[in-house]
Amino acid sequence: MSANEAVKHGHGHMKWVGIVGSLAGAALMIFVPSLKPISRMLFLFAGFHLVGAVVFLSSLYVTRGRKLNFAFVRSQSSGQFDFGWPLAWTYGPWIAALVLTAAAVAFQVAAPGYWPVAMALTLLAAVSCAGGLVTRGSGQYEKAVLPAVDLVTGENKLILDAGCGAGRTTVALGRAYKKDRIVSLDRFDAEYVEGGGRALFERNLQIAGINERVRIEVGDLTAMPFADQSFDAVVSAHAIDHLGQQKEQGLREALRVLKPGGRLLLIVWVPGWAVFSVVNVLALTLSTKHAWRRMATNAGFILSDEGSFNGIWFALLKRPEA
Repeated sequence: MSANEAVKHGHGHMKWVGIVGSLAGAALMIFVPSLKPISRMLFLFAGFHLVGAVVFLSSLYVTRGRKLNFAFVRSQSSGQFDFGWPLAWTYGPWIAALVLTAAAVAFQVAAPGYWPVAMALTLLAAVSCAGGLVTRGSGQYEKAVLPAVDLVTGENKLILDAGCGAGRTTVALGRAYKKDRIVSLDRFDAEYVEGGGRALFERNLQIAGINERVRIEVGDLTAMPFADQSFDAVVSAHAIDHLGQQKEQGLREALRVLKPGGRLLLIVWVPGWAVFSVVNVLALTLSTKHAWRRMATNAGFILSDEGSFNGIWFALLKRPEA
């Protein structure tokens, strides 16, 4: 997969949530109630039909109901920020929690000898439920924050938001650095955001009152349309980690456009409890902190600081002075 395709399809998991959830819902409505221990108990027989229907319809909404949700949000909150993450995105972990809970009950009733499996499914359901709470706050304005790091000093600096999406990080930069100018770069073709995010981005800039300080550019993170040493600082949040095999190239491009001594604030998902609660076992496929440190070093950066906020890992990387 090319870098462009990786960026475009980085959030294709929402489609798979819908497909897998629909299959799980169908199984809960058709297969599980047919099991003898379940069919003998009217409460469970009807309950699994109900749970299956909820899972099935919720999964359909995840894949087909986003436009309806966008329209409703616009009509109800014309003056509020919208970072392009519809309510459907937050339903994935809760759909998983419901399916896992139902599966745990089915195992315990139909095959009590396999109670350790039921226990494991119950624990996974609890983790997924927590993941739903994490994602519920993802699109809120008060969550549009950055970790407290020494990104730039002085005023009238030029900061790049590399992979700006619908503007969540740009808004955070505008709040934190009120005297600096911002360039926001993106391909604006993300399938999970209505219209790719460009219209939402411009709308959010207007609401934040920072549109006069922000310049929008269209381009690829692996081949940025900027001259060498153009920026005093770069921020990339939840973007470079969607580049697949081109992640290190994305870091090299960030280094290229930074002035000597400039810093890159990199915010990415790495394996951990908060991320595991949202994407479950898919968290094990993510690049680790060690891997990101290695890629940053290979690209030519010096690690200045690292930590986590809201359960997400960040690294402050510095371009050498010479």
